[in-house]
Amino acid sequence: MAVERMDLNGFIDIVLKNASFKPSKAELGVADKSHAYLKKYAEGKVIYGINTGFGPMAQRAIPEADRSSLQYNLVRSHSSGAGADLPDEAVRAMLLVRAVTFLKGGSAVTHGVLEGLTNYLNLGICPRVPELGGVGASGDLVQQAHLGLGLIGEGFGTYKDQKDTMANILKKAGLKPVELGLRDGLAILNGTACMTGIGLLNIHHAYRLLDNAIAMGSVMTEILNSWDDHLSAKLNGAKFHLGQQEVAQRMRAHIEGSELTRDRSSHHYAGKEEVNTEGVFTEIVQEHYSIRCIPQILGPILDTIRNAEKVLLNELHSVDDNPLTDPESGVYHGGNFHGDQVALEMDKLRLAVVKMCMLSERQLNFLMNDKVNQRFPAFLNMERPGITLGMQGMQFTATSTTAENQALSTSLYVHSIPNNNDNQDIVSMGTNAANATTRVLNNTDRVMAIQALAVAQAVDISGEMKKLSGPSVDFYNKVRKASDAITSKSAPSMCIEAVERAIFRPIPAWQK
Repeated sequence: MAVERMDLNGFIDIVLKNASFKPSKAELGVADKSHAYLKKYAEGKVIYGINTGFGPMAQRAIPEADRSSLQYNLVRSHSSGAGADLPDEAVRAMLLVRAVTFLKGGSAVTHGVLEGLTNYLNLGICPRVPELGGVGASGDLVQQAHLGLGLIGEGFGTYKDQKDTMANILKKAGLKPVELGLRDGLAILNGTACMTGIGLLNIHHAYRLLDNAIAMGSVMTEILNSWDDHLSAKLNGAKFHLGQQEVAQRMRAHIEGSELTRDRSSHHYAGKEEVNTEGVFTEIVQEHYSIRCIPQILGPILDTIRNAEKVLLNELHSVDDNPLTDPESGVYHGGNFHGDQVALEMDKLRLAVVKMCMLSERQLNFLMNDKVNQRFPAFLNMERPGITLGMQGMQFTATSTTAENQALSTSLYVHSIPNNNDNQDIVSMGTNAANATTRVLNNTDRVMAIQALAVAQAVDISGEMKKLSGPSVDFYNKVRKASDAITSKSAPSMCIEAVERAIFRPIPAWQK
């Protein structure tokens, strides 16, 4: 796949589905031309990271005899991450982002670096990269140092689902370590590949969750015999927000053909409403907000995901290095490695996903609480109440997990801490923001999996599956393919995990 303007689907095909990565000759030529230009241009000039130290030591001149060691020393010294290892899909995302960036030519890397990145992607080699360490301002220095360590054949990694030393992995794969030249070490470290790669995976994940939130909201609209005017084009068109309008349109399409939703014009507006002896309407006039306001809640979430996608694809195709090489005009020193754009979008995306999780938890509670829904048994219990507990235990998990998500919604974009002898006196914390967003997404998988089990259980209890729309039947069948109804003989935790993997969480091809 050429990378000239790779979109999100193309990115996901390579990272999660093992599609091959094949830069064109023209793209490789751009990078090679830039490297050749910089190699000649640098003679007799002071250029950061080639003949100077790094960061606050940039004032120190580096003799020509030490310049190769300088690049290796940078990679090794910054391979200082901590915590759990990033999953292989996150490392693959980093590899791909770095390769796409280098093909723009601004980093002027040697051909061997691009060859190494390409080989690792196509052969499934993943260096070990810890999740903690990047502050996201001179790029994701620590995480990308571990990536560089793997490229030079040091440290640890995985290959064919086996953990090993990178030295052994390269032998098994028939590869040689990448040799660092000119400014290759700095180029590998400088930039936003970690936060951008994880961020693009997060966006893909968020779209998947949103699709299912729309589906579950539609099924609930049906099984609750809701009035359908809250989804009308007229009502939602009166708000000039494209996300809200699209969510409403998708829900209208989903429930088309349903025999369960109701038309208010044939009831309330036709004089058919009934009032009991206490002067109370026997039919509900309006649904709770968690049903009636789904387009207004999920709409801004859709808008947020789309904006994040646009920003991160721009970052993917940017040159995020320092200095930047342009063979037509020279070398420019600056701060394109700063990750504020990505950090801000990850904070916004995380907020949006937390709200989606909160909606899921509220809809789940509506189904569980017989006093509120007034149609299903407490906790959707299909057996003898009292001696059996239905889905009561699952609700605790959903509530607890939602609470953790709410705590994780705190912004990391504004949590800058000066470091690096105050050279990096304001930073983005973009990778922390991306990692926190991943955790929120994974938590939301679990909450929505519990809701999906509850929705399917409510369909079973209602006995009205034949009256559902086609898409609602399809959703029900997806849940039931992963898990039977919840009874006293079920293993609830395993049911949650099965539905989560089958419907909500994007699973890499090598884990299926």
